[in-house]
Amino acid sequence: MPDRPVSVAPGVSDDAGTDATVMNGGPSVELRRSRGALVLALVCVLGGVVLLALPRDDALLRTIIAVGAVALGVVALVSALRPFRFGIGADGLTIRRPGLRRSIRWAEVDTLVLDEPPRRDGRPVPPRLLLVPVPGVPLGPRVTARHPVDGRPAIELLVLDQVREQPEQVSAALTRYAGDRFVDLPALRRATFTEPDLPASLRGYRMDQVDQLIRRGQDALLSEDAQTRRAARAEIERARAVGLPIAQRGYSRLQADTVLDALVVALADHSSTDRETAP
Repeated sequence: MPDRPVSVAPGVSDDAGTDATVMNGGPSVELRRSRGALVLALVCVLGGVVLLALPRDDALLRTIIAVGAVALGVVALVSALRPFRFGIGADGLTIRRPGLRRSIRWAEVDTLVLDEPPRRDGRPVPPRLLLVPVPGVPLGPRVTARHPVDGRPAIELLVLDQVREQPEQVSAALTRYAGDRFVDLPALRRATFTEPDLPASLRGYRMDQVDQLIRRGQDALLSEDAQTRRAARAEIERARAVGLPIAQRGYSRLQADTVLDALVVALADHSSTDRETAP
């Protein structure tokens, strides 16, 4: 059993879209692999076969495209059919995927972080689950990531577009079984500063620049370090003073300025509170 407090999340139940099974002697939640990659692989293979079968004049070009589609589909199919298991239970995690096949006890886990990378071109990026091991505990996989807030070395366990469960369902299961080891960063960021859906417009601010500034401010608000908040505020103000880059299609400048103004105010308010409460 976990040696830290565990809260039972009502989101994990028989109708929550996850499979309740028995793992390591106790109830667990099994995440189910997404079918998207398998469907794409089959479409590529079948499309290539159809192209080869159709009589057409441009036989060489058709053959090249068809063979390429079949090859791409076969590679994707092999990847989609590899063994996959991701179990969350009272004793820890049971993972079976390329590069990682083992059970991880909760005692080996310092922190589990559900993180959502900054948007790309205004579109959300699938959340990912990161594990920070207890110092001195070798888990096997090579460290490929960092804790988004404090920068500690971490292992990427899962990208959530690989499973059918929604991020809220995965978060509920981890909250139930991992207890205070688990941190839902997207939820915490929304609680500190809600990231609005900024409208796109012609000749607007570059989306990646605005998204990075908003994320920088959100993570600074999560930090308990007043210096980090002041640095984030200064970075946002400096970027705006120089002038945010303009893209052919970007975020509405008026809306983005309003959001960044509110973020600067939030960072300033937190910094003022820190000074007032400092001994």
